Amino acid sequence: MRRLIYSMMVSLDGFVETTNRKIDWAIVDEELHTFANEQAREEGAFLYGRRLYEVMADYWPTADAKPSAPSFEVEFARIWQAKPKVVFSTTLDRVEWNSRLVRNNIAEEITRLKAQPGKELSVGGATLASAAIRLGLVDEFRPIVHPVVLGGGTPFFPALDNSINLRLLETRRFGSGVVYLRYERADR
Repeated sequence: MRRLIYSMMVSLDGFVETTNRKIDWAIVDEELHTFANEQAREEGAFLYGRRLYEVMADYWPTADAKPSAPSFEVEFARIWQAKPKVVFSTTLDRVEWNSRLVRNNIAEEITRLKAQPGKELSVGGATLASAAIRLGLVDEFRPIVHPVVLGGGTPFFPALDNSINLRLLETRRFGSGVVYLRYERADR
């Protein structure tokens, strides 16, 4: 069975974006971007909510054609373009860039995808990830913690009725002070 991975950049106080939806606080240097490329290369598909899909689709389809783009961005653009993407949205009419639109039945669709053979699945976007977490579908949590306190914004984790016990699998510290944490659910 494929594993569902939730990984996003997060502030030390647990937010993935500011109250006005900015992510300009994130430190994405060559070292971190290269690491993210390695992670993305190992994933079988990206599962996105509408907002994250729109952000990604606004930049990555043509990022590799920009003459000023650093090689690590060109590499990610090509990884992103090639990977299948499943977009969960009730408001979008269509999706592009090797993407498929799913309008409802999040639990059913993610369960079906997890049952297929292949590489890990990556869920992105705090709203979609929150739904998957509440449904018990996320197998690993991989926050990339940045040395900043935002004081509010969109939380990495949703409010939960019950705690989720985790087992630490890996840590990595980057020169920028960013720390990668990899946890799996302890009940799996």
